[in-house]
Amino acid sequence: MLALALVIPLASGTAQASSPANHVRPADRTVTSSRVLAVPGTVNARDIGGYRTYDGKTTRWGVLYRSETLSRLPPEGVNALAGLGLGSVIDLRTAPEMQADGADRLPAGVTSIVQPVDDTSLFAFIGMVVRSKDPVYQQQQLGAGKADARMEALYRAFVTNPANRAALGAAIRTVANANKPTMFHCSAGKDRTGILADTILRAVGVPASTSEGDYLLSNQLRAASDAALKSQLKAAGFMQDPDLLDPLLQVRSSYLGAFRTQAVADYGSLGNFLTEGLGLDALTLFKLRSRIVG
Repeated sequence: MLALALVIPLASGTAQASSPANHVRPADRTVTSSRVLAVPGTVNARDIGGYRTYDGKTTRWGVLYRSETLSRLPPEGVNALAGLGLGSVIDLRTAPEMQADGADRLPAGVTSIVQPVDDTSLFAFIGMVVRSKDPVYQQQQLGAGKADARMEALYRAFVTNPANRAALGAAIRTVANANKPTMFHCSAGKDRTGILADTILRAVGVPASTSEGDYLLSNQLRAASDAALKSQLKAAGFMQDPDLLDPLLQVRSSYLGAFRTQAVADYGSLGNFLTEGLGLDALTLFKLRSRIVG
């Protein structure tokens, strides 16, 4: 989902919540560190290390990170990012998102790799519905399960859209061939970022249930900022019932299930989706596991 601050002119400073209490400074990171990164300007930046695989190994800390957009980082956020030693950042946002929110603010020497994954016009749709300020229209567009259905359709399109598959495959190849830590993100760091993280984790042998837990963690980390955003939308007169946005602001098991089910329906198995759908060869998958799992 897109950060609504990108499409709705809200007062500055209210869309970002304070950092969760379990944030840690990059300099303090060890193999037992908190998963959540202390990068000012983000609420959903984290390490995907520490997950056990089927064969009893563990994904490495400090190798692969996921986040929301990095376009609103203050200088101290850029400095915190520099402490991660990143070589590249993969940006999954579309051109309209980047035009609205700006390019990532990255430390010197970090390469930005743009691999846009289509949002099925969700960015434009959210802006249109919220800016209408019409509670009847908003109910018609988002109520009675329509917002949930739209999100499930978005997740299925991650599989059915050839350009999406190409972008996801290219992103995974970048991770597999990297020689420095890598970060990937979209706008809110939960949908496109979530399915890329899920695909990578399962590809290297992390159980589906564990990977789903990583996916659902976005709800916890984004809860405060989402609540603040809804409160402001109501106070500003954009929405009488901002809870209509919950299906768009949250991640849900049914969304991830739609993605996984579509991949199996189209390709028969996760393995076939990786090789036939995403175009990943055996050597790339070997490199990916060698890179991520220790």
